[in-house]
Amino acid sequence: MILVEYFVRLALLLPLLGGLIWGSLKLTRYLQTRMVGSMGSSGRHLQLIETSLVAPGMKLAVVRFHDREILLGASRQGLVRLAEAPARTAESGE
Repeated sequence: MILVEYFVRLALLLPLLGGLIWGSLKLTRYLQTRMVGSMGSSGRHLQLIETSLVAPGMKLAVVRFHDREILLGASRQGLVRLAEAPARTAESGE
């Protein structure tokens, strides 16, 4: 009898738990797209162009800031600017 009660509870609670997880993921995705949309592209001065994982805990990132592309090295210790160049436009083959 106890085993049957356990399976009944399991059958009721698993779909409820799955629904809560699914709903929280949908809500998170909705809020993220809403936040990005509310910022607007005209007021943004910083844009992440590309990232690349070099080693565990070490990344390279290209950031566009005020018509400049900046290569950053990111590690657990912090950020280091490695190089800087004028930003490429769509005509010059981005």
